[in-house]
Amino acid sequence: MTPKMMAHAQTVSARPRAVGVSSTRPTLDFATIGRTPLRLGLGARRTTSRELQVVEAASELLAAPLPDVSPDEEVGMPSLLRGFEATVPSADSARVRRRATRNVDAPRLGLKRLSLGARGLLAEPAADEAESEEDVVVVTRERGRRGRKKRGRESLSANKVFGREELERQTREIARDKENLHVRRSLLHNDITEITSKIAALDAIRARLEEDLFKLQEDELELDDELLMVQERLELETSQNGPSGSRHASLMASSRRRKGPAFLPSEHDELPPGVAFMSLECGSTPITSLDFSEPYGTLVTASQEDAHPRVWDLLTGEEVGRLRGHVGTIKALQVEAHLCATGATDGAVRLWDLRRVDGDVEASEWDLSDVLEEAEEDGESGGSVVVDRPHSGPNGTVRASRASEEADDDDDDAPGACVRVLEGHSKGVTALYFENDTLVTGASDKTLRQWDLTTGQCVMTMDILWAISHPSTLPAGHMPGFPVAGATAAAGAFAVPTPPYADGSWELYQDFIGAVQSWEYALVSGSGDGAVRMWDMRTGQAHRTLLGHTGPVTCLQFDEIHVVSGSLDKSVRIWDLRTGGIFETVKYDHGVTALQFDSRKIVSAAGENGVKIYNRTSMQHSTLTTNGHTRPVEKLRYMDRYLLSGGRDATVKIWAL
Repeated sequence: MTPKMMAHAQTVSARPRAVGVSSTRPTLDFATIGRTPLRLGLGARRTTSRELQVVEAASELLAAPLPDVSPDEEVGMPSLLRGFEATVPSADSARVRRRATRNVDAPRLGLKRLSLGARGLLAEPAADEAESEEDVVVVTRERGRRGRKKRGRESLSANKVFGREELERQTREIARDKENLHVRRSLLHNDITEITSKIAALDAIRARLEEDLFKLQEDELELDDELLMVQERLELETSQNGPSGSRHASLMASSRRRKGPAFLPSEHDELPPGVAFMSLECGSTPITSLDFSEPYGTLVTASQEDAHPRVWDLLTGEEVGRLRGHVGTIKALQVEAHLCATGATDGAVRLWDLRRVDGDVEASEWDLSDVLEEAEEDGESGGSVVVDRPHSGPNGTVRASRASEEADDDDDDAPGACVRVLEGHSKGVTALYFENDTLVTGASDKTLRQWDLTTGQCVMTMDILWAISHPSTLPAGHMPGFPVAGATAAAGAFAVPTPPYADGSWELYQDFIGAVQSWEYALVSGSGDGAVRMWDMRTGQAHRTLLGHTGPVTCLQFDEIHVVSGSLDKSVRIWDLRTGGIFETVKYDHGVTALQFDSRKIVSAAGENGVKIYNRTSMQHSTLTTNGHTRPVEKLRYMDRYLLSGGRDATVKIWAL
């Protein structure tokens, strides 16, 4: 039943008609049908014969003419019925009637031929369109100012006269047509609004599907990393059990190159992601460096005005002890298993056995061969071994000596935790990286040194000033003026102000060597002249320089394909090792002081209170702020879904990613 039929049901009910072929069947009118429910489904209630009559009469009801409604009846007409009448085809009947009324009986004008000629088309006149003088309305023009009179054009509708009643009727019809147009316009706007909402809903569905697709891509990358980790561990197990296996292989397997998922306790999955679930108070000065062995393992932190790094147990969140020995601020440190290397502004590099800090063991299983031999010669065993600060020559050699076994009773920081001291830099050590038995350090004296941890010897020194002053080491196409200009600034003391942090604070940046990383014979360094240099440690030469940063490079990391570097120029650049060009640039509002990346994400400290995460798959940015730092983040380190960050608020936050 349509609303129109329901409105005039009483009018039609006065004209009952028979439904069906039998004369004995009861008659149905619109009023009766309007009250009859249509329940033809297979429900519990059985369909009656009267309802079937309604179905049989459907076509006849739809074909019934609608009665005309007088203007007086339109005033009280329901809005639903009024809207229905505005949309049915009969709503244009008044307009058609007016056009027919205004139609003028005139001779044929040949409009079809005129339109064809206007479009450049040629057509033969039809038989009933024979050209004659009566076919065209001719308007003669005055050929001269004197002579014939001009005969004006006669209007086609001049003889059409309407009465008052017709004009009033047309007025009402036009007003009603305008109202119909308003109703149709409202319906179209409603349809557009509905379509817009449907499009928005579809866009939301598409966004969710794209997120699911990105998640699948990340899962695939995670599986690739997990497979690579398993293969590396398999090779490591083979090398340990083989005849040429190294006894230190399990200890020195670098966690910084570990890509696969870490072994996390089941309770870690219950932690809310993106929330700092633990905080460690590390004094009152900003964190300058941090690193940890494994998730829920051992953490070492260093502060700006504290020369003694703190050792923490991440499982309990308690401080285990201190690493005492340096006399300057710790600028760089690295932890692998129970071994820790620290570099400070005093120019020394110290190696620590973290197992001795809490007194679990009396002697380290990783004691260097020369120290063990010296201990055997002295005929003593089981005592703690310390390496005095050596008086080394320019090649950075060290000498080991037996420290007194008599320690103060109140010294619970285990002075025997230091197993070796490496000296050779003339200024503070600002960056270091070790893997297997090779250690690389960078210092403010603008040199890089390669150390052999087995012998404690400096096997190579690489001078950055020499690399800057020799443009021949640059690839073709780069301007040689940039590194030469940088050499002038780097010849003296290096110091540049950092861009203001998010809280408005700033400091003087003096670390000329911002970061180093090595793998086998490959070494990558970032320096204060804004250059990322790739070195061959077999020759000590910089064979490629990546230019693009306009500020000092403070952090970097590389894998088999890419180098990712962060700088005080407020950007993180991803370099393609195959071409030497910039693969992607990520911009931030403040200087970048730390970063780490894998195949799925780049985590960075960019001068704000939150930790920045860039999704390399979806290219989306996010920030970790919940229960986070109250001042800008300085350093960070993560493994899989376990992240540690140190800030200028002198706290370390542990996050679940």
